[in-house]
Amino acid sequence: MRFKGMILMLLVMSIATGAQAAKTLRWAGFTDATSMDPYNVNETFTLGFTGNIYDGLVTRGKDLSIQPALATSWTTPDTTTWIFNLRKGVKFHNGNAFTADDVVFSYNRVISEGSDMKANFASVESLTKKDDYTVVVKTKGANPILTAYMSTWYIMDKEWAEKNGATDVADIRKGTENHASRHANGTGPYKLVSRQADVKTELERNPDWWGWGKFADGNVDKVVFTPIKQDATRVAAILSNDVDFMYPVPVQDIGRLKKGGITVLQGPELRAVYLGLDIERDELLESNVKGKNPFKDPNVRLALYKAINVDAIVKKIMKGAATPAKGMVVEGVAGYDGKFQRMKYDPKAAKQLLAKAGYPKGFEIGFDCPNDRYVNDEQICQAVVSMWARVGVKAKLLAQTKSLYFKKALSRDTTAYLLGWAPGTGDGLNTLQNLIMTPNKEANEGRFNLGGYSNAKVDDLSKKAASEMDEKKRTKMLQDALNLAHKEVATIPLHYQQVIWGAKKGLSVAQRADNMFMIRWAKMK
Repeated sequence: MRFKGMILMLLVMSIATGAQAAKTLRWAGFTDATSMDPYNVNETFTLGFTGNIYDGLVTRGKDLSIQPALATSWTTPDTTTWIFNLRKGVKFHNGNAFTADDVVFSYNRVISEGSDMKANFASVESLTKKDDYTVVVKTKGANPILTAYMSTWYIMDKEWAEKNGATDVADIRKGTENHASRHANGTGPYKLVSRQADVKTELERNPDWWGWGKFADGNVDKVVFTPIKQDATRVAAILSNDVDFMYPVPVQDIGRLKKGGITVLQGPELRAVYLGLDIERDELLESNVKGKNPFKDPNVRLALYKAINVDAIVKKIMKGAATPAKGMVVEGVAGYDGKFQRMKYDPKAAKQLLAKAGYPKGFEIGFDCPNDRYVNDEQICQAVVSMWARVGVKAKLLAQTKSLYFKKALSRDTTAYLLGWAPGTGDGLNTLQNLIMTPNKEANEGRFNLGGYSNAKVDDLSKKAASEMDEKKRTKMLQDALNLAHKEVATIPLHYQQVIWGAKKGLSVAQRADNMFMIRWAKMK
């Protein structure tokens, strides 16, 4: 009995030691994922978060290079055909086998009515199953960057979705939900354990993930994610050891965190923060100007552009942790033109332009802004309101949490708005197709061109660049399209953000320029 008792005690001690050895990462963010459905919203944080649970056919490495994932390899026998060879032996988190049927299902779902990711497949004619582990993609024309568009397309389990009534995508514009909104069943490195939207989400390591060892070397067993909207509270949480990792770090607290022993990781991001204006409507929804739309006049748009002191925003609000934007894409993105310069801040010229357009005393408009999506977003909008007021344009600011903001803005019920865009492909065509091309629902073009800017030459250059295989020619087309749209003030670029993360000593993470945190690379001592 005594011997058995010792064995039992040793067993209990062993279990306890194993439990203590489990490495739990406590992560705090300034916002929550909008949904667990990876097709619900084309937004960096949501795609990054769900990218820990789901896999795509391809993924991105630490340097953003395209790498194999659920597809082990692919070939292009001709300019419009891609053959993907699928990884065998992969299981979804519920034990279902991954096959080509899931890829075909996911394709049909991602291009469906409610999907916010359909624009990524504008060039695709069809995706079909050749056999259980081979799919064939046919494109409408040559597409040199198809795999880049696929890097945030995550594959879902056909059987699970059908069983749980989640074959359709809950449309964020309608505020609807289904089972996939709060539940998940991927093939990725982490499983969803529990989900309380805007409160807490828990993940656990998937020990059967195909990528451990060769594609990732992280050692985190459990993740507790807590959205903490208030900057001061989030900073206090990591300084008091309540969390291990946080982002973004408020720019004004970088020095304080460093003094407190927190490692601050800071680097360039692909994201451009910009303003959009409703150019399309004949009469603005929120304005005292009736019977016409002042934004249709390029002079008015240019006036609002020149009225904004971006250098002051970068210095005073962003504390230097941003760069004034020359255009809509940052250096390193295909289509960036180093010779192109931002138009100068000139409030006097802005007043003259407004007078020339017939608004010497200005006018009133509504202005929508998120208050928990981009770094210091509400403060930026408040500064813009003040700067516009100095030239006579009075903007009534409505700053809301991102769930309410996106519902309103993406429904195009907005007059002026702030957004940020990081091209998930690392390519300027992504920016053109989503933000600047003429809105065309059938062609999945201009899906996020909420102001309705339209220029046939910009559209033509963008379409030609989409199938141009000569890199030099293609780059020139992208530059010409982006520069033309900029000169016509299709949007008002403000600045390029920086990626700023905070981590406790003993925690190492891989910081990517797309600002997506991949837990599979996180190591805790």
